[in-house]
Amino acid sequence: MPTVDSVRAALSTLIDPWTGKDYVTGKEARNIQVDGADISVEIVLGYPAKSVLEPVRTQVTEALQAIPGAGKVTVAVSSKIVAHQALRGAQRVEGVRNIVAVASGKGGVGKSTVAANLALALAQEGARVGVLDADIYGPSQPMMLGMAGKPRVSEEGDKRKLLPLENHGIQGISIGMLIDPDQAVAWRGPMATGALEQLLRDTKWNDLDYLIVDMPPGTGDIQLTLAQKVPVTGAVIVTTPQDIALLDARKGLKMFEKVSVPILGIVENMGLHVCSNCGHEEHVFGAGGGERMAKEYGVGLLGTLPLDIRIREQADSGTPTVVADPSSRVAGLYRDIARRVAVKVAELAKDSSTVFPKIVIQNT
Repeated sequence: MPTVDSVRAALSTLIDPWTGKDYVTGKEARNIQVDGADISVEIVLGYPAKSVLEPVRTQVTEALQAIPGAGKVTVAVSSKIVAHQALRGAQRVEGVRNIVAVASGKGGVGKSTVAANLALALAQEGARVGVLDADIYGPSQPMMLGMAGKPRVSEEGDKRKLLPLENHGIQGISIGMLIDPDQAVAWRGPMATGALEQLLRDTKWNDLDYLIVDMPPGTGDIQLTLAQKVPVTGAVIVTTPQDIALLDARKGLKMFEKVSVPILGIVENMGLHVCSNCGHEEHVFGAGGGERMAKEYGVGLLGTLPLDIRIREQADSGTPTVVADPSSRVAGLYRDIARRVAVKVAELAKDSSTVFPKIVIQNT
């Protein structure tokens, strides 16, 4: 007959392919119950996993059915995303559990496209996601996400809140939604930083698991102030394999390290070009640069993305690849990267700052 111990032993042999840990060590196995020969267990994943819930349920069910004497096996699989610790001293943002900064040391490496597809991939996996376009001088997310128009204003007592625009199942806000598309933002650093903080905190985010921040390129005053004042859970560094891009990506990585923001990993963009006519493969910007940088700094390589004209065309049309062609190989790569990011966030220490302590009064 099965016992709780035999169930735990069976679960400890099963590896979650995304965390690399078994379901017992990873504390994903919950509420194990044995009633005679019948077994029930809950598997709670700490990352959005809509597309893998059924494979996990099948994997666990088959393992438990193999226990000698097992009767009816009931396995419930779900995902639960909680808030994780951010930079100490930074004020949390209402309505947001985790903030993920997507950054690069320089422009032109496809950071904004990666940020948009990352957000959409997380949403497709069942998470509640928002995008903050932090590039005050060159906002691109409104076009990429197909978010036209201006945000409405909500009155909350004596406070006025911006209501984020919504499209493709995610929320978004950008300075590009508040100014004329042809208007140049000629602001000095303090003004731009203040506007960005206002966009972040004066937007009424609606119960987000993740807020993806598309950081401006570079490592200047705006980027450093943002990294210090915004409660960033972790950062994703985007680079190409090209040496000059890697040089600047290292600076971006070191900036986050200086302000104690965890590096969730590196995304190597434009790693391989496949000719759309003949199928010839070519490393236009070099090969293996992202992997070398990841090893150098002891962080993970989240994935390598190709140089593909369709990625550019789909982003320019307001329907990024993950939405425009969800069954494509490239969309699958974005989803894999998104899941790895979510797993890295889940492995960080949980934020208990909003948990009210239990107070027990005893007669002495």
